[in-house]
Amino acid sequence: MTKAIQNISAKLNAWRRYRASLRELYSLTDRELTDLGIARWEVDDVARRSAGL
Repeated sequence: MTKAIQNISAKLNAWRRYRASLRELYSLTDRELTDLGIARWEVDDVARRSAGL
């Protein structure tokens, strides 16, 4: 049972990291994203990869 709870907790934490990354990246201007080498259309993918999803 504890293994299942740990798995759920890990997935929930990854989702929270994903949502935080999305908020952060979407708050940047297009210029700031370009400086980071990220296009606006790539934000979702970058956030997913950063969260390990």
